[in-house]
Amino acid sequence: MKSLTAVLITSALLTGCMTLSGTYQLSLQDANGQPLPQNIKMTAQGSGIYSARNAMCSVHPHATVIIRDLESGEELKSESPYKC
Repeated sequence: MKSLTAVLITSALLTGCMTLSGTYQLSLQDANGQPLPQNIKMTAQGSGIYSARNAMCSVHPHATVIIRDLESGEELKSESPYKC
């Protein structure tokens, strides 16, 4: 039982410390999945997505943030979509 607890704690710590690399584009959508009328987009590198995401959410608290890798165009599934 102690070893299971240790594994779970270690997994939680490693997940919280995940390092992102790459350049990402963040955009906002409304509840219907449509871009906001302001069509706000930001670009961030690596873990800078969290600061950008939080800034976007502070201005648009009911929006959804979509984060895409600029190189591949793929959505960053571990962090996106993010409901403010």
